[in-house]
Amino acid sequence: MYAVIETGGKQYRVSPGQVIEVEKIAGEVGSAVEFNKVLAVSNDSGTLLVGNDVKDARVKASISGHGKTGKILVFKFKRKKQYKRTIGHRQSQTTVKIDEILA
Repeated sequence: MYAVIETGGKQYRVSPGQVIEVEKIAGEVGSAVEFNKVLAVSNDSGTLLVGNDVKDARVKASISGHGKTGKILVFKFKRKKQYKRTIGHRQSQTTVKIDEILA
């Protein structure tokens, strides 16, 4: 059984027991989170449910931790103007463990 959820502007294919890293979600470590924006659900018999069939579906998960991704370097440059600028960026993320899929 798996579901496709949307959070932080991205889509994730999740199944119970899976650990994923998503955009930062407010909450303490160990607290429960519920994803209501479920796009598709595949049940144990292999049937794929989409659209109005999954409007009441939700995915329950728990927050495992918070952290940051690796550093990405951004280099700005304008030729003939002696303009150079280097900055770094680390995106905040939350590690989430999927507990169950309710469809």
